[in-house]
Amino acid sequence: MTFELYSRRFTFRTQGPIHFAAGKPGNILRSALGNAFRKTTCSAECLGECANPETCQYARLFEPSAIGKGPSGYSDRPRPFVFRIAHLDGKTFGANERFWFDVNLFIVQNPPIEQFTKAFEQLSREGVGPGRTRLQLLSVEPVGQDGSIAELERAHHPITLSLAAQSEGVRHVRVEFVTPTELKGAREPGFGVLFARIRDRVSALRTFYGRGPLSIDFREARERAAAVRIVGADLRHIRASRRSSASGATHDLGGYTGIAEYEGELGEFIPYLEAARWTGVGRHCVWGNGEMRLLPEASAHQRPALDR
Repeated sequence: MTFELYSRRFTFRTQGPIHFAAGKPGNILRSALGNAFRKTTCSAECLGECANPETCQYARLFEPSAIGKGPSGYSDRPRPFVFRIAHLDGKTFGANERFWFDVNLFIVQNPPIEQFTKAFEQLSREGVGPGRTRLQLLSVEPVGQDGSIAELERAHHPITLSLAAQSEGVRHVRVEFVTPTELKGAREPGFGVLFARIRDRVSALRTFYGRGPLSIDFREARERAAAVRIVGADLRHIRASRRSSASGATHDLGGYTGIAEYEGELGEFIPYLEAARWTGVGRHCVWGNGEMRLLPEASAHQRPALDR
């Protein structure tokens, strides 16, 4: 059983200064990208609610819930992409400087790489951020499984991650929450809740955009994950919010960042933690929140002291 995706790195040159406020890189890009997608994919008659969401590229990517209900157990379609923009947080770029970010795409058949490219070209012409800084799209490059730029011949092949248990006897892992992460209904990232959210997200993405639902016993996997203990945490709670330009409502973008340590029988769960590096987990993960990664295992005397 595998999980597949495409990842692309978009590199831009600024034509003026641009600032990515702390906690806001995704928010700066989300509305501009949505508007650019409408202009490059929707017809002139398509105003307000989409009349044909089943065939509309904008609806497919940005408003998939409008397409209708999915199979039993899946009441809402996840958006089939995520931004990877943590490195832009709080950064300022002057005129004629370069910056980049990655977009992970989970539609396996006919991934919308060309549509994203056209939308980013449109966004670059219109400008980004409060000052409407114009950009120049310099390159679109495939990203490989190791996170670096892949060879061009790999551009048409997805990244393929095995979800099969690969490591027996794994008893300890350290997970870093890179960007603010919020697991609804959980005050801390207990492993049972963390795994359940990752499992559900991976399964939903496979169901709607990949090779179908996960072929695992959800209840038994949940019970085994609940036996894994969180034994240490060094977490910082981040406060951030955004105000919707459409409704005027304020939405919480906060969550915790930092490191959590887990102990237990972890071998079967390692591939899902690796997959979550690409998918994200929790609220607002499409726009860059909920980014997490496994940290290399350190010896006991090298590990920092973590609070409980």
